[in-house]
Amino acid sequence: MPSAATDNQQQSTEEWFSPLPLDEYYKINELARKDVPKTRPIDPNDKLGDYNITCGPILRLAGTLENNTANYRGSIMLVVKDCPEEKTPSITYKIGPASETESNNGEFSTGEFAVTKYYEEDGYSFFRYTIDLQLAQYEQKIEYYIDKFFKKSFQFYIPSVDESMNVISFSCNGFSLGCDASEYKSSLWYDVLAKHSKQHYHVMLGGGDQIYSDAIKLHSKKLQEWTEINNPLKKRHAPVDDKVLVEFNNFYLNHYMNWFGKGFWKGSASQVVEALFPLTMSQIPSVNIYDDHDIIDGFGSYHDSTMSAPIFSAVGNVAYKYYMLFQHQMNPEEKLHTSDPSWVLGKEGPFIKQKNHSVFMRLGKEISLLGLDCRTERKLKQICDPQTYKIVFNKMNETLKANGDVKHLYVMLGVPIFYPRLVWLEWLLTSRALAPLRKLAAKGVINKGLVNEFDGDVEVLDDLNDHWCSKHHKRERNKLIKDLMEFGAKKGIRITILSGDVHLGCFGRMKSKYHHHPNAHVLRGAKEIEDLNKDLTSYPENDPRLIFNVISSAIVNAPPPDAMATLLDKRSRIHHFNQDTDEDIVPIFVKDVDGAPRANHQFLNKRNWSDLVLAKQSLKYKSLLAEAEKKANADADAAEAATAEAAEAEAPANGTHADSTDTSVLRKYPQPVFDNEHDTKEGDFLHNQKPNDRYIKYPLFEDSIVTSLRVEKDHTSLASESTAYEVLIPPLIGTYKLGRATVKHVDV
Repeated sequence: MPSAATDNQQQSTEEWFSPLPLDEYYKINELARKDVPKTRPIDPNDKLGDYNITCGPILRLAGTLENNTANYRGSIMLVVKDCPEEKTPSITYKIGPASETESNNGEFSTGEFAVTKYYEEDGYSFFRYTIDLQLAQYEQKIEYYIDKFFKKSFQFYIPSVDESMNVISFSCNGFSLGCDASEYKSSLWYDVLAKHSKQHYHVMLGGGDQIYSDAIKLHSKKLQEWTEINNPLKKRHAPVDDKVLVEFNNFYLNHYMNWFGKGFWKGSASQVVEALFPLTMSQIPSVNIYDDHDIIDGFGSYHDSTMSAPIFSAVGNVAYKYYMLFQHQMNPEEKLHTSDPSWVLGKEGPFIKQKNHSVFMRLGKEISLLGLDCRTERKLKQICDPQTYKIVFNKMNETLKANGDVKHLYVMLGVPIFYPRLVWLEWLLTSRALAPLRKLAAKGVINKGLVNEFDGDVEVLDDLNDHWCSKHHKRERNKLIKDLMEFGAKKGIRITILSGDVHLGCFGRMKSKYHHHPNAHVLRGAKEIEDLNKDLTSYPENDPRLIFNVISSAIVNAPPPDAMATLLDKRSRIHHFNQDTDEDIVPIFVKDVDGAPRANHQFLNKRNWSDLVLAKQSLKYKSLLAEAEKKANADADAAEAATAEAAEAEAPANGTHADSTDTSVLRKYPQPVFDNEHDTKEGDFLHNQKPNDRYIKYPLFEDSIVTSLRVEKDHTSLASESTAYEVLIPPLIGTYKLGRATVKHVDV
């Protein structure tokens, strides 16, 4: 039960540093799986005083360290049903140090977040509360009170002014329409909260499909009637009337209210309550981009004639409106929609008549984020307009300085960009030999499920067309990779790409080739061309082409069968991006989640999510780094003393100088991290493996990103435990000018 602030503020001071109530969250997870109702569950605790909160509170991050200030900017969304006239719920807050060790130096203060009613429909009032805080010399915790009421989930954390954010990356947060959700007795959102209770997460990045909206096909009679039109010309020109728009608006409004408000979803075969999802959104701020299922399955990847049909285009435009209302907490009709500093605005989409909205912001001191909007401008043969890419790179070039504070740039792309090619399957499904079967399926003579109901193509073809490696997107893909690689090299910033969509976990990778090629890149500032490639297997921190694609999905949806993972494994090979650069999948899954050996080392088809934490902030590694620094300082002091002694004796200090390639740095292969019972030779499963062009040890520096793909152990266990598969992503040491190697489809 929520408690009133007057009773609770003294209690919150006394229990300020207490951990999250995981026992309560476990019970919520357990109850949510029992006797799942047919409609949205009603909770009397939604009523706070005079207000019936039907969705929210949901936190959103908007930016930090803007305009050379120590600011923190975000918002909280509440949706209130039948809000009393001329009354608005208030949100007050208390802020103080997050750690008991800082309690003597930290300060406590209180305040109130300014509120704006930014939308109203069907008796629902949307309120946005502006978070405008200052970062301090220590991590801070904020507790907030809605109309003087408090729940234990009404809290969040912000990093210190000298820290970067601890990040969650997730995608595919929902079930496909025909999926049997009852098979999944656990929620990985419990795993997120369990990890959050130990290592505070400051932001979670939604990489697309935060909601599965394909059920519009079940709920809209007008859309069903349209899909059943057989005459292509009539289908393309069927008009949109007020009844169509009312149906579409009603679906997306209530669908979001159910999922974001209660975690309730109903498909064609089952329903589920994912109660811990909204609970997590109330205590970890989000930054989101969207993908097809946030609209409808495959939107953007059908034939342009289908996409431009008024009714299908209306689906995209209405879905976009609610995407902005719920996921970005702003109304497309208000000025903030185009003026928020976190936006990078591109061109207007061909079917969604809105500007491309990419997200660009700092995630604390050493990390920046680009969330590329890959859906608004998408059509069959385009993901983003060329002008939009120019705008995005101009913004990044203006903002990010070479050798500045920012050491890492995360780039969110909904669909993986380093992934096995399935062009052969694409060719097969579009071949003329299948044309008669497609026609028979469209008429229902044979299995109608063989083709989609929108344009009559084979059902899985929209998924293939969605991929960056699709035949339609090869040039655009290679141009983006080339531009990102050159940008990172020039700025001395390590690029890491975050993607989802494919319902399994893996790590894609670009890197310099393991051979001698002295003209591959010039170290900026050097007088001579340096032949660094010979060292890049041993010292990948010097590799300007090293980019990981962390592919993490799904946090909720069902994984593909083993046969699909095996097919991907067999089709995956080393690709030559150009004469200086190779692309592969990291062979990290040497053990299964239970410690058993695996044959497929590249793809793991179980539900998952990922986190990315700077090593110097990692609970696992920061003490190890502190010890290493202490030893390095002692060695440096000893070397300095030896040098001084040698100088006095007028003799060379043989072997006592500090080496730039410090062999004392811990270096690890990407691999699973288990509890002690699975450890071999201090947890190193690849200790007998010699480094080569596939198996590379990555260094543990203070600014390395400890990246963990957290894979579900048992989808029937309410404890929702996961196994971590860990990669240490190093910063890029130095700035470089890359050689002029030809890139296929781009330079020829």
